[in-house]
Amino acid sequence: MSDFKEFKGKQGITRLINALGYSRDGLAAAWKNEAAFREEVLLAAVTIPLAFYLGRTGVDRALMIGSIILVLIVEILNSAVEAVVDKASPEKHELAKRAKDMGSAAVLLSLVNAAAVWACVLWP
Repeated sequence: MSDFKEFKGKQGITRLINALGYSRDGLAAAWKNEAAFREEVLLAAVTIPLAFYLGRTGVDRALMIGSIILVLIVEILNSAVEAVVDKASPEKHELAKRAKDMGSAAVLLSLVNAAAVWACVLWP
């Protein structure tokens, strides 16, 4: 229990610096261990500059970029769910499958959302 308090007890700039470090570690782990995340980062590297070029207004660009960033966020959350499920029990279980399938469905829906946003912005 003392380990938990050690992390929660930080305040101010120390807490911010620690949080940034944890976020960096999470991004690095996603890049290193998740092929889907690497593919989606490459997609973002192409689509985000395209959004600046193709978006007619700031709102257009924000929606297009935000929809792509949302895909990355959902992919990281899906990977976190998968890691926790695998850690909790390496054997096959109906609930483990359900959790992983739902995470995968969330990624799919975020991709559909991105496609819909781009279609709505580009073909009004």
